[in-house]
Amino acid sequence: MLELGRTIGVLWDMDGVITDSGEAHYISWFKALDQHGIMISRKFFQKTFGMNNTGILSLLLNRQATEQEVDTIGGLKEELFRQDIKGRVEPLPGVTEWLQRFARSGIGQAVASSAPQENIDVIVDELGLRERFQAIVSGSKLSGKPDPATFLLAADHLGVDPADCLVIEDARVGVEAARRGGMKCIAVCTTHTRDELEGADIVVDRLTDLKAEDLASLFTQ
Repeated sequence: MLELGRTIGVLWDMDGVITDSGEAHYISWFKALDQHGIMISRKFFQKTFGMNNTGILSLLLNRQATEQEVDTIGGLKEELFRQDIKGRVEPLPGVTEWLQRFARSGIGQAVASSAPQENIDVIVDELGLRERFQAIVSGSKLSGKPDPATFLLAADHLGVDPADCLVIEDARVGVEAARRGGMKCIAVCTTHTRDELEGADIVVDRLTDLKAEDLASLFTQ
């Protein structure tokens, strides 16, 4: 049991936190953009990982992406991603254990991801984790991270004040979104370096390195 002295909610990002899906995302972006004569580099992909498709395409095109472009190009990318990920997804180290630990402590948990709802559903169901979450929130149609809209909506679904929420992230934009939302943040170095994630309250290489006493200290200070 975790002794925190207050009711909190845990908001899990998905890609790069619950599962390591980065390579599948890059390949599906490459294939989808190639069909439209657009190139994407790994450096650009790494820079924008964690953003929603509107944000990624707008940066890639150097202008605001139209709704049709997001639906057509982004839609193809997500279809390719879902085809590729089935049967190949596994939880990252420490995920299952911390999901269980939070659940045993009566802590509400939510997925709060920039991914489309269909992607979240595929991964959560492939991993058999749906029952662990009291809310599943897609930010694909909301203002993208680093805007905290996705996290704030997830907190609202859990009925927890943002100041009493713990975000688990792997991307710079996600860490910034947590900060802007007034939430505590643990960052996992799946897709970014420690230096890039320095804005988080705690940075770990993997969730198996997270100590209960360090987590508890975030809410007892």
